Formats: sequence, C-alpha cells, structure tokens
Amino acid sequence: MSEVTTVGLDLAKNIFQVHGADSMGHAVVRKKLRRAQVLEFFNQLPPCVVAMEACGGAHYWAREIGKLGHDVRLIPPAYVKPFVKRQKNDAADAEAICEATVRPSMRFVPVKSEEVQATAMVFRVRELLIRQRTQLINALRGHCTEFGVIAPNGAMNAKKLIAAVEDEASVLPQAARQVLEDLIGTLSDLEARIGKLDAEIRTRAQNNEMARRLMTIPGIGPLIATALVTLAPPAETFRRGRDFAASCG
Repeated sequence: MSEVTTVGLDLAKNIFQVHGADSMGHAVVRKKLRRAQVLEFFNQLPPCVVAMEACGGAHYWAREIGKLGHDVRLIPPAYVKPFVKRQKNDAADAEAICEATVRPSMRFVPVKSEEVQATAMVFRVRELLIRQRTQLINALRGHCTEFGVIAPNGAMNAKKLIAAVEDEASVLPQAARQVLEDLIGTLSDLEARIGKLDAEIRTRAQNNEMARRLMTIPGIGPLIATALVTLAPPAETFRRGRDFAASCG
C-alpha cells in the first residue's frame, strides 16, 4: 500500500473498482470495493492522487476522500475514453482513469462544494418544472383545439385557453371542462413552484458577491448571474474571454 502514488477509482452504485499504480506506473492494487468500504480503504492509504470521472456522485466522493488527505482530481469522461486499452469494463475504466491522471496535458474538473451543487440543483429542478409546464400547456392547447378553441403558441397565451375553460358560455362541453380544470390546477401549482425557485435564485444572487458584480453588466440579471457563478467553469480556467465565449457555444 505504501507504494501507491496514483489511484483510479471507477464509481458505481454499489461495487467500485480501484486501480492503484506506483511512481513508475506499475499496477500494485486492483480491488473491488462495496460502497460502505470506500472511505475505510482510502483512510488506510498514505496521501496520494485519487482520480475519478466527473460523473454522478463524483463531487461527493471527491469531497469525502479529500478530507482524508488525498489529492482528488476529477477528469471529464471524454478524456478518459482514449486510455481504455481493452473491452470496456469497470477494471479497464479504473486503469484508464489512473493512466489519464498522470498525463501532463490532462485537464481536470474543479471539485464543487455542497453549496455550489445545491445552487445548481435549483436550476435543474426549475428546468424540469418548466418542461412539465410546457407539456401541460401543449396538452391543454391540443384538447381545446378538438372543440375549436384556438390560442397562439407560447406560455403567455395559455391564459386565453384557461379563460375559455373557465367560461361556462364557451363551446367546450361540461365533461371536457371538468377534465381540463384538473390540468389548469396542476399548471397553476407548477407556476407557483417555478416562481418560488425564481425567488430563491434572486436571493442567492443578492447574497453572492460575484453574482452582484455580474449584475452590474447591462443585460445580466439574477438568473444569468447566478447561473454563471454556479454552472460555468472558474474564470482562471480560460486564458482569455474569447475562450470562455467559445465554451458557452
């Protein structure tokens, strides 16, 4: 164990694969670990470089393993793939991660704190709710079309459909109106939840110094400012502003 200088850890739900190498790159550890054994294993290792793919759960394990004194590095999965020498499996992936880590030109993903991940979750949940809202509006528009009630595309025009459903004098039959009212109730609930998340984003923007500085730029509000602080790579990752613009597409 004392010879291990670099460890590649392939993450999974239950069974993790470890590949440890010495300073010469020779494999000295190949081991499978259950989820409950991971921290105990790394607690017994002397401080070394521990690398993982930047996938689901990687930031959590990076934080926990880093607390044990190890130098934890996260690699984009696309950068690991060229180093897989044989048929893809957990052992081959762990070895590829270990080898990719020691490459001088390798790029790594910064480990996110719990606060940053929590803020990113706000954006992801908001995006999910907006997709669900769009689905409900499309369903409402499609059902109303069957009875000749038409409204232009766009979430703002959903109010016309809602007004037609609530108008007892409209051409919609009562049986259809009762069902559509359920859709409208769910839609209203989604609108309230999205509004609550928007308020949370505004609060986070006001409490973050970098976001407040970004909001001084014309055209950047709380949503974009918080997204840049939370989701964009650190500014020191880029050599110039043009590189950052290219990364944003």
